[in-house]
Amino acid sequence: MSAQAVGVAAWQALSNLGDNAAAMRAALQSDANHFSLNHTWLTAGRPTWLGQIQAALPEIPHELSDVASRNVAVALALVEAMRADLQQTIAGIPAQRLGIVIGTSTSGLSANEAALFAHTRGEDSSAELVYSRQQMNATSVALQRYLGWRGPCFTVSTACSSAAKAILAGQRLLQADVCDVVLVGGIDTLCSLTFNGFDCLESLSSERCRPFAADRDGINIGEAGALLLLHRQQENVNLCGGGESADAWHISAPHPQGTGAAQAMQRALSNSGLQAADIDYVNLHGTATPQNDAMEALAVRQVFGTHRPWLSSTKHHTGHCLGAAGAIEAAIACAILEDAATWLPWQQGFAATDSAFADLRFVRPDSEFTGRIKRIMSNSFAFAGSNASLIFESKHA
Repeated sequence: MSAQAVGVAAWQALSNLGDNAAAMRAALQSDANHFSLNHTWLTAGRPTWLGQIQAALPEIPHELSDVASRNVAVALALVEAMRADLQQTIAGIPAQRLGIVIGTSTSGLSANEAALFAHTRGEDSSAELVYSRQQMNATSVALQRYLGWRGPCFTVSTACSSAAKAILAGQRLLQADVCDVVLVGGIDTLCSLTFNGFDCLESLSSERCRPFAADRDGINIGEAGALLLLHRQQENVNLCGGGESADAWHISAPHPQGTGAAQAMQRALSNSGLQAADIDYVNLHGTATPQNDAMEALAVRQVFGTHRPWLSSTKHHTGHCLGAAGAIEAAIACAILEDAATWLPWQQGFAATDSAFADLRFVRPDSEFTGRIKRIMSNSFAFAGSNASLIFESKHA
């Protein structure tokens, strides 16, 4: 384990793929469609494929009503699922040394949308508009109040890199000796603003998204939440470090040469004391838009050169979970690295890969692995060139 690495004492994820590692693994090693077709989210009434959490969510306590939202309900479900590990990890640690950093892009905005829509139409509505529910820090504040922690508590909101940056912020709190344990991750739930915003950008696919495919035409939106409990002790899975960049190329389009993406990946390697050849697998950002996939392929070639790590995008299963994307994909990395068996998520096989990417080593159903997967890089690239790349490693590395 590198000198700056921190241990993942526990993790929990919730998405359209289920709420446990076994369900996640089964989904990621198939071409099964885990999306549902919805006819209500787009204002024009057109159908759209989405990744929706199907699990029942807990009721939010009355004392958290001022911050209540689906985001918070997902957060509470995650915390309760990891309650035993959480209590064991924080035993004897003062509340002031327990931190929380959450990434999100829309927070609890969906909790106010019914009231906002009624207002703009001049209609009376029984829906209550409570602004505090959509404040960016609502979920992190809700978790702090629910758990009774008293350490640093804040939110990172940098669009689709939010959760990855929140995870790195938690690592820095540990390295700076500000905290002894930090709960990190990201949560984003379905919201009309994001659906119709991406529709205005003409970024939504009318079908199931196809990352790196010849006929890729856009994203599907999903919702998810994942939390990781970080501390300084070595664990079965450890966060080596990460890299960030901000190329500010364009408000919504990625740098066409992948400059910022390559910088984030290279900095992740440097900050972790690793070389490109040390990475076994890269969970690509892989949104399935023509520009994003093309630039990420260029960035991978720049960083890895002749080394060919295994590659795949998992967004054809989860959808693009926006501010939670980096968290659900970090959870996927943890699931792979802690498993005694060697497996990786398949690159989608229901559409032909773009011939422009023929040199890249995508994971296929018949891929054969030599030994364990020891180190994984996970990429998250956002609007305005706000990029982050994480590296996780197994204790067997």
